[in-house]
Amino acid sequence: MAQIGYKLSSEEHGPKELVRYAQRAEETGFSFAMISDHYHPWIDKQGQSPYAWTVIGGVAQATRRLRLGTGVTCPTVRYHPAIIAQAAATAATMMPGRFMLGVGTGENLNEHILGDRWPPTPIRIDMLEEAVAVIRLLWQGGMQDHHGRFYTVENAQIYTLPEQLPPILVAASGDESATAAGQIGDGLISTAPDAKLVQTFQQAGGSGKPCYAECSVCWAESEEQAKQTAYEWWPTAALKGELGQELPVPTYFEQAVQMVTPDDVARVVVVGPDPQKHIDGIKKYLDAGFEHVWIHQIGPNQEGFVRFYQEDVLPGLRRQGLIE
Repeated sequence: MAQIGYKLSSEEHGPKELVRYAQRAEETGFSFAMISDHYHPWIDKQGQSPYAWTVIGGVAQATRRLRLGTGVTCPTVRYHPAIIAQAAATAATMMPGRFMLGVGTGENLNEHILGDRWPPTPIRIDMLEEAVAVIRLLWQGGMQDHHGRFYTVENAQIYTLPEQLPPILVAASGDESATAAGQIGDGLISTAPDAKLVQTFQQAGGSGKPCYAECSVCWAESEEQAKQTAYEWWPTAALKGELGQELPVPTYFEQAVQMVTPDDVARVVVVGPDPQKHIDGIKKYLDAGFEHVWIHQIGPNQEGFVRFYQEDVLPGLRRQGLIE
């Protein structure tokens, strides 16, 4: 049976608000939450970018049942995988059985900030594969060394390890990354209802492993208001191609979205107050093979969205036999 989660959008909300929203998600009946790990927002309008790992500590103390994952961390450029191995082990210790490490190849927007070269996609996938190997090595405990193509670890031991290691979920958007996810990951993460992506992941070694996806929506009291809010706060949803991975600063994204209209955004984001429209949007992901779907409510009105899902959407999904 499918599970519905909640997006903790670090680009739109400050750290205290994110912790409060995690509490509300748990109270409302969302099964899990995913937190974005960015250094910058996509555009200045979003206005936030707190350090995700600090927020995770706050969520660990403020919740009791909610599972939490990074959606996603890039453990290859801005972070060294040995640091993420320690951070994730600590998070999993604070949230026994409730933490998931979501990883991906990242975006130039966040990873260029230390002056490092932004590699092409095949190299980034190779880096991610080695990074995951480093993380798993350090999670074995004891003193460890690694001398690889991209990373060096010398005399490193993680002393604070959880009794239950967190699963590593790997983000993918194409065949090559989906294949890598199936080979090295404990699960798949994506942002599109792409059945072919799920099939590639499963054929590469992901059969029987969980598949997670993000579904972006904007609830408001009218469809026109929701469309405008989505356009104002998240116009990047309608950008096509590789721009999301390649542009380095929010200013460039603001220039790129000048080519986007509110109708363009509404084609890829579920907008408005109709519960069935939200249910249908979620069902596209379920039909594609994603049994864990987390909902990203665009814009500041998180409380209205939570009530809407609590009163209308989640009960509707249950009535239709789509979730427990």
